[in-house]
Amino acid sequence: MKKQIHIAVLFGGRSAEHEVSLRSAQNVIDALDRKKYKVTLIGIDKRGRWLLGDTKPQIPTGGREIMSISDSEATAGPIDVVFPILHGPYGEDGTVQGLLKLAGIPFVGPSVLGSAVGMDKDVTKRLLRDAGIPIAKFVVLASGEKIATSKIIAELGLPLFVKPANLGSSVGVTKVERPRDLVVAIVDALKYDRKVLVEEYVPGREIECSVLGNEQPSASLPGEIIPHDTFYSYRAKYIDENGATLKIPAKLSAATTKKIQQLAVKTFKALCCEGMARVDFFLRKNGEIVVSEINTIPGFTSISMYPKLWETSGLSYGKLVDTLIELAIERFKKEQKLLMEKPKVIGTM
Repeated sequence: MKKQIHIAVLFGGRSAEHEVSLRSAQNVIDALDRKKYKVTLIGIDKRGRWLLGDTKPQIPTGGREIMSISDSEATAGPIDVVFPILHGPYGEDGTVQGLLKLAGIPFVGPSVLGSAVGMDKDVTKRLLRDAGIPIAKFVVLASGEKIATSKIIAELGLPLFVKPANLGSSVGVTKVERPRDLVVAIVDALKYDRKVLVEEYVPGREIECSVLGNEQPSASLPGEIIPHDTFYSYRAKYIDENGATLKIPAKLSAATTKKIQQLAVKTFKALCCEGMARVDFFLRKNGEIVVSEINTIPGFTSISMYPKLWETSGLSYGKLVDTLIELAIERFKKEQKLLMEKPKVIGTM
């Protein structure tokens, strides 16, 4: 009998997206074939404690913490691969990826660099701009910096969006429609990060595309988000199943579908990503496609777009999880080989 792969599912975390992580983790755990995998759960609570267990993460209610996870002194034993499902800072930003790389453990998703630049919306936009990829106009403000509201509005117009530079799942995001609300929105975003992105409003359809792979990534069929509110909020993404309509696949021409898929892969590569990511777009009425952002650990909940898009593209949830684990191990083996091989001299003097 083939040896089981020992996989550790890492979830929870200190970020504002803690609860989203628990919902995603439940779905991934349910999808793991127990004949193929030995599964260990590692939960991180909101205080940053790492806790070990072998039961399902519990969705918190009324402010409760995760804990059907034990904080005993038990050990997980040798781990073959880690599946981090940590959305936002302290998990999706390269911190955990660096720890795992230092420990010599394969892990699912982008490595340190791709995770870090994908988390920081400011750095993401600058890299995409330099790669010739279309993005929305933006202004970045640091904590303590003077807020010149009239200058920002003159440059970006109204309405506009204010976002923490390092966060996801629409946490701390405000759509500003009146000049007097801009400072309040910036102050609110600064509760979550020391840097804030102020971005022009791009009217158009919200399109998302999933990317999968290492050196030769491929893109799924695109899907469309039709929010039932002013924008695709945290609640609409993860809690309210009626918060938005998901059109999977999106109703697009073949040419537009192909262009979005190509831009998704180009974005993935420009940001040094590996394994997985979801790329979000705006599609203007004139057909122009604008990249909104990238998510390097996209949601894996029952209503999340990343797995749903792959399912529509012919890859089931279970097979998707298998593929992500295979990609993690494949990358690790190639990196180990590079470290072990002696440098070869090519050519002659």
